[in-house]
Amino acid sequence: MAEHQGAGHGYIVPYGQEVRIVHISDCYLPRLGGIEVQLRSLALQQRAAGHDVTILTATPGHAGVHSGLDEVDGIAVYRIAASIPGEIPVHPRGGRVITDTLHRLRHTGAIDAVHVHSGVVSPFAWQGIRAATRLSLPTLVTVHCVWGPGAQPAYRLANGITRWSKWGAQLATVSEMAAERIRPVVRPDDVLVLPNGIDPALWQIDTSSPEPGKLRVVAVMRLAPRKRSLPLVKVLAAASRQLAPDVHLSAVVIGDGPQLSSARKAAAGIDVDFVGRLDRDGIKSVFARSDVFLQSSVRESFGLAALEARTAGLAVVARSQTGIREFVDSGIDGVLAPDDAGLARALVGLGRDQGQLASISAHNRSTPPAQNWPDVLQLTDSAYARASALMTSRA
Repeated sequence: MAEHQGAGHGYIVPYGQEVRIVHISDCYLPRLGGIEVQLRSLALQQRAAGHDVTILTATPGHAGVHSGLDEVDGIAVYRIAASIPGEIPVHPRGGRVITDTLHRLRHTGAIDAVHVHSGVVSPFAWQGIRAATRLSLPTLVTVHCVWGPGAQPAYRLANGITRWSKWGAQLATVSEMAAERIRPVVRPDDVLVLPNGIDPALWQIDTSSPEPGKLRVVAVMRLAPRKRSLPLVKVLAAASRQLAPDVHLSAVVIGDGPQLSSARKAAAGIDVDFVGRLDRDGIKSVFARSDVFLQSSVRESFGLAALEARTAGLAVVARSQTGIREFVDSGIDGVLAPDDAGLARALVGLGRDQGQLASISAHNRSTPPAQNWPDVLQLTDSAYARASALMTSRA
């Protein structure tokens, strides 16, 4: 790779030299979901490394701007959105518009890599994959979600019809757990693991020591069925009952969503405060006065909020079937449980054993996570190089 050239020459280069990257995502700011936030962070990190970064999205901008060139954080954002009720990020002619936009961008200099970000259902992302591979552009596709039980047969059927696995795109997921769901559909070696990144310095905060007789829990989540918000409340209730009267469990739930009202009703009788969405400083403020981060989802491909909490020094309690196991060693960084009853037992155990809780907290504060941006950028660069080699082999 050291002999490859940068933007304007069509090759991928190591970080430290300029690379021209085009990201494609159904959703982007001003939406504030997991993919949007992580993509923004990646784009900013790449720009800080000296690269030329552009974003194509089907998400309208502020004031209902549906199409054209926008700018967010100093980064060029091409809005390719249709006027659809609810501002759903779908464009019936997205493939054609993406192709035309990529053509125009190539006229101003070579595109070194197209990086497509896919969720559970991402029609715009798939239009982007087809457009980029038809133009023979090195294409990396990061799948940010966990394929559910129906996804494998559906994608296998689609592959039989469209041969999408032969288009020349390099596949990646954000965790080994997520990759395990995709590999049966394609060749196992064809799927890379490209984790989300974090700046540990932003989350290394002064947390208060555990208080005798108290267990302070925090959760950051979208209050929706997919995230299992109601089971989370049941776990809190079960742990609260088992700890009483010796230990008082209190919880703060950060986030919003369609199940907010139902979750509040389910939490009646236990000490749970639903505070809505908070910005980073607000989340850090809650982390600073918490002991444990609780994650109830079983379809968490990575768990960025859990990684942030772990970096802040909180013990992480989560289900073992998720991507959180990539950075939580049970008994060291927190506790991983096979079921909801196990989550409640983990909370009870930490509430009764302040020594274990203090040990986990001290370890997490003193041990930065491996998913830091410098390392993630290196992995991303290697993935772009794989995508370039794959596309070249098809030429």
